[in-house]
Amino acid sequence: MNWAIPHSALAPDLVASRLVTGLWQVADMERDRAPLDLQQTSAVLADYARSGFDTFDMADHYGSAELIAGQLLARARAGELGACQPLAFTKWCPTPGPMTPAIVRHGVQTSRQRLGVDCIDLLQLHWWSFEHPGYLDALHELARLREEGLVRHLGVTNFDAAHLDLIASHGIPVLTNQVSFSILDRRAAGALSDVCTRHGIRLLAYGTLAGGLLSERWLGATDPGIDALPDWSKMKYRRFIDAIGGWRVFQDVLTALAQVAQRHQVSIANVANHWVLQQSAVACALIGVRPGERDHRADNARVFGFALDASDYALLAPALAGTHAVPGDCGDEYRRPPFLTASGDLTHHLARQTRAYRAEAVPGKARRHRVSSGSRWEPIAGYSRAVRDGDRIYVSGTTATHGEDTVVAPGDAAAQTTYILDKISASLSALGACLEDVVMTRIYLADASDCAAVARVHGQYFGAIRPANVLLEVGRLVGDYRVEIEAEAIASAPVPTDS
Repeated sequence: MNWAIPHSALAPDLVASRLVTGLWQVADMERDRAPLDLQQTSAVLADYARSGFDTFDMADHYGSAELIAGQLLARARAGELGACQPLAFTKWCPTPGPMTPAIVRHGVQTSRQRLGVDCIDLLQLHWWSFEHPGYLDALHELARLREEGLVRHLGVTNFDAAHLDLIASHGIPVLTNQVSFSILDRRAAGALSDVCTRHGIRLLAYGTLAGGLLSERWLGATDPGIDALPDWSKMKYRRFIDAIGGWRVFQDVLTALAQVAQRHQVSIANVANHWVLQQSAVACALIGVRPGERDHRADNARVFGFALDASDYALLAPALAGTHAVPGDCGDEYRRPPFLTASGDLTHHLARQTRAYRAEAVPGKARRHRVSSGSRWEPIAGYSRAVRDGDRIYVSGTTATHGEDTVVAPGDAAAQTTYILDKISASLSALGACLEDVVMTRIYLADASDCAAVARVHGQYFGAIRPANVLLEVGRLVGDYRVEIEAEAIASAPVPTDS
């Protein structure tokens, strides 16, 4: 049966189903057993594609998902799907580190081989820590591979508003950003949607059903606790429920959704997905599938058969008002506490990642270490990006310079501030400190009209820390820079041994 699912033109040559079939649960299905049978599972996906659910999302680490999708695409080329030509969106999730052209090309080539395609429909980059600026190198190289025809379009996943704005302002041709977005997790409805509107970027929303918890099955249910939940997806979104206020608050939302669903004679899942799809920046909602185990296509297709009206929003409003906002911005759940992931705390995982910079001891100065960032001016002018003497750290005036001399986001003071503060954070990290240890920042603006934009970004990083601050308009800054920032900190830990 074909349910004629509506499609969204992400680009003239990329028209995707508004309900994308997510394959991340393939990894969960394979967790305690052998890999899924490629032919049998691809046959299940072929049924999805023929019935109108013809767009599939996966990643390089979703178990056998890319291989299964590769078999599906082979079936399409062989004519088994008739006129249906499914799309395969995938993600590349490298460990932060130097992103040479060879490393980036290898990552893309690996996915191309698994999918059995010459050109990947949408390649999305996930980046674990913005302290490491290698994501710009990765995206620049991916843009070159797009020009070569190896990738049709580029996207990112779990980028917050500030960093999505940064890469767009820097000229990276990003089409989409895939983030958690649901009636429980409404972070993407704010600043991130504003950035998308400004730059013409579309959101791909995942977690729209909270791993299946937004359904009749859980309405009125006793809290099972996270350890009793049957799969990774529900374990992950149970943590989101704690973040918004706990199981009782969640039940209030479910009850309100059920009332709206009853008005329209649809399911709770239909209402939850419809709410997300009505958000202005959202192009598609991802619904996870467990191929061969569960099939909710008939119900999901009903998402487009009704419309929410003012009475519906009035029913939902009191329950939503009783929820806490999920902390931070989109993607923060992977980068800082509280870690809202299936496995919980990612501190050890993040600690093992390559630092952007390394400290070196200063000869003849037992208590002194310094950090260089690779700017060509540091050796020419004879200075360090940061110096630690005892427990005191001094960070030099820092501009949005990437590598030796690339100016990041020329003309955009806010985007440059984001890059600068990441660079300062990385310098502190190499010396045994963090942003919480900063006691003073000094900001120099080329134009005082940028004051508000720069201040807002500074507040995003330091709002809970509140260091002393000086902000000045200066005659001009050297180079095509709108802002320069220096900082002082008092270290709370020794210089890392891996430095």
